[in-house]
Amino acid sequence: MKGLKRNEVPVESTWNLDDLFTSREEFRNYLPELEKQATEIESFKGKLIDNAQTLLNCLETLEKFYIEMTRTGNFGFLNTATDASDTAAQEDQMLFSSTASKLQAKLVFIESELMELSKDQFEQFIKDEPKLETYRKHILDILDQKQYILQPETERVLASLGQTLNSPFKVYSLAKGADMKFDEFLDKDGNSLPNSFPLFEGKYEFSQDNDLRKKAFESFSKTLKQYVNTFAGLYDTEVNRQVTLAKLRGYDDVFEMLLKDQEVTKEMYNRQIDVIYKELAPHMRKYAALIKKQLNLDEVHFYDLKAPIDTTYAPSATYEETKELIMNAFEIMGDEYLEIINRAYDERWIDYAHNEGKRSGAFCSSPYGVHPYVFVTFQNKMRDAFTLAHELGHAGHFALAGKNQAFFNTRSSMYTIEAPSTMNELLLGNYMLQTNDDPNMRKFVISQFLGTYYHNFVTHLLEAHYQRKVYELAEKGSPLTAPTLNKLKLDTLKGFWGDAVEVDEDAGMTWMRQLHYYKGLYPYTYSAGLTASTAVAAQIFSGNKDAVGKWINYLKAGGSEKPLDLLKIAGMDLTTDKPVQDAVAYVGSLIDELIELYK
Repeated sequence: MKGLKRNEVPVESTWNLDDLFTSREEFRNYLPELEKQATEIESFKGKLIDNAQTLLNCLETLEKFYIEMTRTGNFGFLNTATDASDTAAQEDQMLFSSTASKLQAKLVFIESELMELSKDQFEQFIKDEPKLETYRKHILDILDQKQYILQPETERVLASLGQTLNSPFKVYSLAKGADMKFDEFLDKDGNSLPNSFPLFEGKYEFSQDNDLRKKAFESFSKTLKQYVNTFAGLYDTEVNRQVTLAKLRGYDDVFEMLLKDQEVTKEMYNRQIDVIYKELAPHMRKYAALIKKQLNLDEVHFYDLKAPIDTTYAPSATYEETKELIMNAFEIMGDEYLEIINRAYDERWIDYAHNEGKRSGAFCSSPYGVHPYVFVTFQNKMRDAFTLAHELGHAGHFALAGKNQAFFNTRSSMYTIEAPSTMNELLLGNYMLQTNDDPNMRKFVISQFLGTYYHNFVTHLLEAHYQRKVYELAEKGSPLTAPTLNKLKLDTLKGFWGDAVEVDEDAGMTWMRQLHYYKGLYPYTYSAGLTASTAVAAQIFSGNKDAVGKWINYLKAGGSEKPLDLLKIAGMDLTTDKPVQDAVAYVGSLIDELIELYK
C-alpha cells in the first residue's frame, strides 16, 4: 500500500503559495529583480557612513531587499518541504540558493563599513535622522560583533561560498525526504504497512499496538543503518564547519559563537540542560513505569515511550473538529489574536496533507509582508490538535510581530522562539480540561500535556545534551564517526532513563532523525520557551487580568529587545534556576496525578 502523490491530495489540505508567487515562471522571472535591488544597494559602497541620511537610505533599501529575498526563498523551500521528490522544486530552491549566495557576497561591504561606525557616532546619526531609531537594535547587534568580523575580502569569499558551506543540510534533507525508502512490514493480521519518516514519527510511534511499534521501529532502523555513515559524514562536516568558523573569527569556542547569535550566555544555556536532565529524570522514570504497567510490557523499550498509556481510549478528530476546538481554546487571547488564527484557516496558510515525499515533523515559516505558512501532517487524531496549536503559536507570534515591527526587529532570539508555540498547547489543554468532565478525557489531556513536556523537556532536551557532547568532542579535534555518534546518543539516553527503559542499540541512531542539528544550538531552546510559557500560563489560568495583555505585548515586540528583556515584557524572569525547577515540578505533578487516575 503506497501513499498519495502530492498531486493526488485534496487541494484544500494544502497551503496556498500563490500569495508568494502564482507560478514557478513568476518566481524565476523575479530573480533578476533581486539582482537589480542588490546592485542598487551596491551604489552605497564606500560612502555608507558618510552621513545619517545616506545610512538611512541604504538601510531602507536593504530592508526592502531582504523582505523580497525572504518571500522568494520561501517559495522554493516550501515546495520542496511538501514533496522532496519534486525535481522542479529542487531546481527552484537550488537556483535561489545560488542567486542568494552571489548577492550576499555583493553586500558584505555593509557590515564591514558599519564596523567603522562607533556607537557614539550612531547615536549622533539618530539625532540627525530620527528614522534611524528603527534600526537601532540591528546596528548595535552588528557593532557588538565587531571583534569577530574578518577582513572584507575574506567575508566576501565566505558569503560567496554560502551555498557550498550550507550543503550538509541540503544533502541531509534530500536524502531524508527523497532518497530514503523504508521496507513495508506486516502487522499482526498479516497486512502489509508502508513506512516513512512521517508515518513512523507521526503515527507508528504513537500506536497502541505493542507489536506494531516494535516492527515499525525495526523497519525504520533497518533503513537508517544503510545511511548511518553517510549521515555521520554530513554531520561531522557541519559541526566542523561551525568549529572552524568560530576559530577563524576569534571566539573562545563554538559555543560562544552560536550563543552570541542567540544573545544568550553559556550560563543560561547550561542551566536549561543541566537542571532538566538531572531533576526531570526521576519523574520520567516513574512515567516509564506507568507505561510498563498500562501497556502490560515485560520491559519498556525506547520505541514504547510515545505510546498512549490508555489503550482503550484514543479520541480521533477531523481537521474541522480540531479547528473548532482550537478556536474556542484561543478565545482567551482576545479578538486580535483570534482574527489571525481565523485567517490561517480561511486563507489556507496550513498544509496538513499526507503525501509521499513530504518531510516529517512540523514547522511554521513566516515571510515578512505576506503571512505565515504552517506545515503539519494530519493523522485525524486528537493529538494532532496539539501539534497544530503549537505551529499556530509561531504563526500568531510572527503575524503580530510583522504587523508591529520593522523587518529587522521581527525575529526574536532562538532562546524565546518556542514560548509562543508551547503556550498555545497549554491553552488548548487547559480549555479541554475545563470544558469536559469525562475522566477518560482528563487522562487523555494530561497525557497530551505530558506529550508537550516530553517533546520539549525530553526529546529536544536530550538532543541538546547529546549535541553539547558532540561539540565538545569536535572542539578537541576528535572525528565524529557513526560509532562515536551512536555511542554518545546511547550514553545520553541511558543516563537519563536509567534502568527504567531498555535503550536498544538502534536507539543510538536517533540523532539521524533530527534536522535541528543543522541549525546550531537550537534543540535546547524548546525547553527555554516552554519554561517561560509554563510560568505565564500559570498566571493566565490563575485569573491574572494583566497576564494576557502582557503576553500579547510580548508577541508584538518580536525581536526588538534581547531575550531576557523580551520575557520581562511578559512578566517573566529566567535569570535563575527557579522557573526551570518550577516547570520540572509541574511535570512531576502531572505524572503523579496520572498515576493516581490509573490506580
